[in-house]
Amino acid sequence: MSERPEWLDNAVFYEIYPQSFMDTDGDGIGNINGITQKLGYIKELGCTALWLNPCFCSPFMDAGYDVSDYCKVAPRYGTNDDLVRLFEEAHKLDMHVLLDLVPGHTSWEHPWFRESMKAERNEYTDRYVWTDSVWEEPTGYGSLRGISDRDGSCAVNFFTHQPALNYGFYKPERPWQQSMDSPGALSTREAIKDVMRFWLSRGCDGFRVDMAGSLVKNDEDGRGTIALWQDIRRFLDAEFPRAAMVSEWGEPDKSLLGGFHMDFLLHFGPSHYNDLFRCEAPYFGGHGDASAFVARYKESRERSGGKGLICIPSGNHDMDRLARHIKGDDRTLAFAFLLSVPGAPFIYYGDEIGMNYVEGLTSVEGGYGRTGSRSPMQWDDTANAGFSSAPADKLYIPIDPDADRPTVKAQLGDPHSLYSEVKRLISTRQAHKPLQSLGDIEFISDGKGCPLAYIRSLDGERILVFIDPTDGKNTMRFDGTPAEVLYHFGRDIEISDGCISSQGKTAVFVRL
Repeated sequence: MSERPEWLDNAVFYEIYPQSFMDTDGDGIGNINGITQKLGYIKELGCTALWLNPCFCSPFMDAGYDVSDYCKVAPRYGTNDDLVRLFEEAHKLDMHVLLDLVPGHTSWEHPWFRESMKAERNEYTDRYVWTDSVWEEPTGYGSLRGISDRDGSCAVNFFTHQPALNYGFYKPERPWQQSMDSPGALSTREAIKDVMRFWLSRGCDGFRVDMAGSLVKNDEDGRGTIALWQDIRRFLDAEFPRAAMVSEWGEPDKSLLGGFHMDFLLHFGPSHYNDLFRCEAPYFGGHGDASAFVARYKESRERSGGKGLICIPSGNHDMDRLARHIKGDDRTLAFAFLLSVPGAPFIYYGDEIGMNYVEGLTSVEGGYGRTGSRSPMQWDDTANAGFSSAPADKLYIPIDPDADRPTVKAQLGDPHSLYSEVKRLISTRQAHKPLQSLGDIEFISDGKGCPLAYIRSLDGERILVFIDPTDGKNTMRFDGTPAEVLYHFGRDIEISDGCISSQGKTAVFVRL
């Protein structure tokens, strides 16, 4: 891992789905200028950085994750100049902006793919993963077949319209499987470097990388993909050494070795993340068990050398809203956890006010079951919740129809609102370095039918974090003498030397 940009040490990210955040031109779709307009709100909440979901040209069959031009902002969002101005305005507020890099596939409308489909060889022939015969599909992947004069089937990622870019195979097993050092695979790698170079030179602060661990094929142990990212990191160190890199990988021992600064904890795979927030009986719903999550989290930290740079999001565009499964004050307890663990927390737009998952929506731009988590931001009680002046039937996704839907305006004026608690939690985190990205963590309770408790420490300062989503009296012992309560939410607690008791439904941070 390269030298870490210092601003990551206390970063709190705000994820923005551009389509649904703020529409300033009345077409029913959010835009870049809308994000710029609302930077003050994000800053006031306490967030120090943004992650923007893809905002590039696309046919939008997968909400922009099917890119057709990596170096041009989609016209519906504005222009490249608008995005550069967003970078500049964010920097004036001492905020940073990560763009979403999608290196694994493009849209089938991308010019690279159109050239790659041609029967005659050209510089893009090997830009994607093709078999030698249209009758042979790439094992383990879906494919595009019979779509051009070129003989062969093209591997796809996720949706049919997303042809897979060629970074080579770690262990080639068929004649058409090119090695990682083949000209085609190396050309793809250089093309992605050019994309990164384009935006970093215009003021972007780095990238969140979509499915970063999936690029090299037949790479069971990730060794090839690690080597690929190490090469990209060397390029960044030479030209853009302050570029921050956050991976969607879910295996921090691999991603950090590859040169990423932080890794996302995924909501699928072995992380047990859903045990906390999204299952039939989530831990922060008061009736679940966090022990499997804690065990996996500790294992991940140990395997990554104790760096702790594991990002845990409140949610994102790919999963249910936090509020779908966590109700009432339990939402504040969930944020008390999210904002007191190592690594940078990521807040999905609207989660800070408890926006609902909107049930029963027809899929929009490949959202399917995810569409209900992508509804427009709810700013106030005016038409379309202040998101857009467009007619309601022209909105990208319908506004939550609930008459009691939360809004920013209502919660800003309520000192007991979820927004106010999230703001207070961020402020507490920022005031105490042990609670930030680099502080160590020692679990003293794993949440197996009981409170979750851990001690954060850095440079001799120790803070006990005690979060009790249960609904009964609990007592726990710890090593230390309480000196100051830094944060308290919920029911009464009793603290003495080496002992803390609660009546349930509470969170407390205690400096020892």
